[in-house]
Amino acid sequence: MIFPDLFWFLLWSFYFVAYLYIVIVVIMDLFRDDKLNGWFKALWIIALVFVPFLTGLIYVIARGKGMAERAQAARGSVVPESDDYRPAASTTPADDIAKAKALLDAGTISQGEFDALKSKALGNQYFGA
Repeated sequence: MIFPDLFWFLLWSFYFVAYLYIVIVVIMDLFRDDKLNGWFKALWIIALVFVPFLTGLIYVIARGKGMAERAQAARGSVVPESDDYRPAASTTPADDIAKAKALLDAGTISQGEFDALKSKALGNQYFGA
């Protein structure tokens, strides 16, 4: 008899948490909206108190697009990623090895890093030592 009781408790707990989430999201969206009159905001909140599930559903259907726009504005302008970088293909393996040798001689890279670059230039995988 414990399993059915636990199942229903978990199910109703999930519904309650989902209800609270919807109420909080709707109230946050109401206060973010600058175009909606204060009286209409009050009516939405009163409706949320007395008929919460139906009001939440109607609010999301009627004002869902605006909710997304206001949430985006609240997060700030999101700059899309720039995918401009394209690595240039190396000319020849000998040039790559020569560049790596110059870096090794300058002390910029270690001998192990040089070996890895040389191995990659020759088309091999380098697993390191």
